[in-house]
Amino acid sequence: MPNTVRTTFDSAHWQTRLDDLRAEYRVPGATLAVLADGEIHELASGILHRGTGVETTTDSIFQLGSIAKPYTASLVMGLAEEGRLDLDAPVIEVLPEFSTVDPEATKTITPRQLLSHTGGLTCDFMEDTGRGDDCLAKFVEAARGVALDCPPGTAPSYSSVGYNVLGRIVEVLTGLTWDNALRERIITPLGLTETMTLPEEALRFRVAMGHVGQDPEPTAAWDLLPRSAGPYGRVLASAGDVVRFARMLIDGTAADGTRVLAAETVAMMRRREVEVPDKWTLGSDGWGLGLSTYDWDGVAGFGHNGSSIGQRSYLRVIPEAGLAFALLTNHGTTDRLYTALSRELLEELAGVRVPAAFAPPPSPLSMDVAPFAGVYRREGVIITVTENDGKLHFVYEFADGLKDIAPPIEADLVPVAENVFAGMNPMLGDDWMPVLFSKLPDGTEYCAASMRVAPKLR
Repeated sequence: MPNTVRTTFDSAHWQTRLDDLRAEYRVPGATLAVLADGEIHELASGILHRGTGVETTTDSIFQLGSIAKPYTASLVMGLAEEGRLDLDAPVIEVLPEFSTVDPEATKTITPRQLLSHTGGLTCDFMEDTGRGDDCLAKFVEAARGVALDCPPGTAPSYSSVGYNVLGRIVEVLTGLTWDNALRERIITPLGLTETMTLPEEALRFRVAMGHVGQDPEPTAAWDLLPRSAGPYGRVLASAGDVVRFARMLIDGTAADGTRVLAAETVAMMRRREVEVPDKWTLGSDGWGLGLSTYDWDGVAGFGHNGSSIGQRSYLRVIPEAGLAFALLTNHGTTDRLYTALSRELLEELAGVRVPAAFAPPPSPLSMDVAPFAGVYRREGVIITVTENDGKLHFVYEFADGLKDIAPPIEADLVPVAENVFAGMNPMLGDDWMPVLFSKLPDGTEYCAASMRVAPKLR
């Protein structure tokens, strides 16, 4: 395992690579920040908005999407470190009003399970509970009647609702709103002058506009998330500030030596809590506490991805190499840009070889696919899998509060392994999307797409 980065960071070389790859994959604008040799190097390329032509700069602000989750996890872990929160005690001990549709599950769900996406709470439940300081309290109340993806502790199922519950725990224990707790306990101690949580706070900066389509056009709206989405999806930042935050997750300190979390606490966050069956959506082997974990041929790393309307963000860290990088983009289908750039960065700066991109084998597998056909359902999504002449067809439709938010995703599924299939997903720029089929411990069959469990109805 490497202990230091292998080469000196060549800003001119990486600026050229960022420019070239951004142009090749038709991404309007991108920023890249890299921690290497103990220094943070910041690069920018392209434009923030195709309608205005405003240039992307290193201090430009992007929406981080789900990279907000590690920020919320850091708040939670700080409270646990101080002895104010027991990660393994039921959530209801701190949040008596917390409830799910399953009374027995409600009694057992813990903060540790929520941090590692094993609490069974779902992901795609969105409720606009207003702009008031009570928006998270109202969200937790509104989520009481939302179905669980699976019983707690039975399978990892990616959960944004769980992170909103964690955000509410932070509010109860600190007496602050989640936004103010993040500002006082993370943003200010780390000196993150280009990090914020509310749209109006971003107005004093250059702000990226999302883009969609093969010939990228600005999205009709800058943001679709309500204030209550903060703990799982609403942190706004520059790439440099994301890496400054990530550096704290290596040893617990800010650049000036200010200790924000104990070294043991951040090590606990990076330690794998649960293995994930889907090792392709994030390219990770498991979940830690708020972080996805990676094992690249024995080299340990961590990180997270994020999405918002027409924007994508990526964070990867290799602690032993002292390497971290954040790539922020203003296009919704930039995985190919990220894949190409990250492969070069990780190999040249840390000697890490990233596995090949997810795709079906050259020779199609022969197998009985009929048992996988059926209708699968979780909050916000209906998945219909049909079988015809030995082949599966997959339809992913948004429902409930997300109905009509986007058109259905349709794909023919190609076998990759015994219970793993690949479908070409136009929403991801025609990249292969993993779709898995498995069973819960009680025998319930489920389909997992985007790392979310959907139980089989019939």
